Amino acid sequence: MKNFLIAAAVLLSATVAAQTKKPLPAKKPVAATASIFKNSTDSLSYAIGLEGASFYKSQGAKSLNTLLIKKGFDDAFANKKPLLTPEECNMTIQTKMQEFMSNKASVVKEESQKFLDSNKKRSGVITLPSGLQYEIIKEGTGSKPKITDTVKAHYAGTTIDGTEFDNSYKRGQPLEIPVGGVIQGWVEALQLMPVGSKWKLFIPSDLGYGDRGAGEAIPGGAALIFDIELIDIVKK
Repeated sequence: MKNFLIAAAVLLSATVAAQTKKPLPAKKPVAATASIFKNSTDSLSYAIGLEGASFYKSQGAKSLNTLLIKKGFDDAFANKKPLLTPEECNMTIQTKMQEFMSNKASVVKEESQKFLDSNKKRSGVITLPSGLQYEIIKEGTGSKPKITDTVKAHYAGTTIDGTEFDNSYKRGQPLEIPVGGVIQGWVEALQLMPVGSKWKLFIPSDLGYGDRGAGEAIPGGAALIFDIELIDIVKK
């Protein structure tokens, strides 16, 4: 991550937004805005500050030292020797971003654990030592895959609030994948499932996508629910 990354992202975001949004009827600027923005450089400066702050706020920053933000900009434009090297800047940002991510994940993980603690009390739900939970919807009679096998399976995945993030049934195409090439909760479950089985899996985050999550649909720390149908072991 380079020092200019956020500024570049802000400029790109503003450009894309300007190109894709329909023009709005011109409005007479309020007196306060007219007195602050004397030219396009003024509005650009404010936009960079607003978008940059909004980004880090969304990541978990509670506050920032705006005087030091200004000094960073001033030093860069005046070609002054920076107080931090590029490597130190990169490490500082990475460390804080990881801290923000961990804080967000801890909240989601706590909610997920409450769900799993309640779910394991339901009749028919089996909890393994790893924390993986499963419910047998249909018991198959075929062979059980080994970790070296490739399997064909249909599945639908949701978060604990029911938000669906993937569904092979809707795509009309089952998944073919090595047993050892999926998240750990699947790796463990598939080796216990006879071909022809349909199970519902309840997977803790540490057997799923961990604190990092996966895209916008799966937040860090999230427990996952899968309906999975093991169709076949693919012959090599």
